[in-house]
Amino acid sequence: MQSVTFPSPAKINLSLAITGRRADGFHDLISVVAPLVWGDTLEASWAGDPGPAELACDAPGVPTDGSNLVLRAAEAFAVETGWRGRVLFKLEKRIPVGAGLGGGSGNAVAALRALESLSGRALGAERRLALAAGLGSDCPLFCHDAPVLMRGRGERITPLGAEAAGRLRGRRVLLFKPDFGVATAEAYAALAARPEWYADAAAEEGRLAAWLGEDRAPAEALLANTLERPVFAKWIALPAMLAWLRERHGVEARMSGSGSACFLLLEPGRDEAPLRETIREAWGAAAFVQATALA
Repeated sequence: MQSVTFPSPAKINLSLAITGRRADGFHDLISVVAPLVWGDTLEASWAGDPGPAELACDAPGVPTDGSNLVLRAAEAFAVETGWRGRVLFKLEKRIPVGAGLGGGSGNAVAALRALESLSGRALGAERRLALAAGLGSDCPLFCHDAPVLMRGRGERITPLGAEAAGRLRGRRVLLFKPDFGVATAEAYAALAARPEWYADAAAEEGRLAAWLGEDRAPAEALLANTLERPVFAKWIALPAMLAWLRERHGVEARMSGSGSACFLLLEPGRDEAPLRETIREAWGAAAFVQATALA
């Protein structure tokens, strides 16, 4: 039996500007997204015979049927290449569901890479990106192993230049999430109901250009998220926590994607233990807290 294992990292949106709703129902966005050095692990094994792909996962509540993006990626790969080997995927799930950390999207791209390796049928960067875009708006960013700029509905990807990426890479991050998730569709629907909350595309492009053009501008200058407003209006535990961390520790935390996960960029040498204690004190032992770094 042939087996391969691929990392499936999480991501955070350092900036996320939603600028309006498109005719196709998707939203236009401008976002700087960075992968993390931490995430899930996907193992894929092929016994050499044809048959449908299967998925096993160690985390309760994660669907293992055709609704999972791993199996959707396997079907898309089969249609694209004609290769239908019976592959068993084993997903070691660390990224919480409903967090805005791109867990399922990263899993899909890891599955594509695993299938390329097992089948010997390389997609190449362009075809892999096209397949990823067909699976979901966040999937294309995981075709790059570096910080990127996303536009459109997420399918237009521009890797950051070496200088700008260097300002981000290696920065320590503290992720934290309450014991509830936020459905992406619900967050976007709440924003669509208040069109005056959309970000101005020209203003966001100007802000981004200023950051890219200014040597040594820190990652903190990027931090913004249009979806915070509609999400925070309903899930008040999130803004309450961010305000408490600001008042107690003088730190600025933000929400990633559609939430409910939030993050802090940690200054060099900053002790994360008091921050963890504050999060646990407010949200209890069920809260998810993970230290990691930008990849």
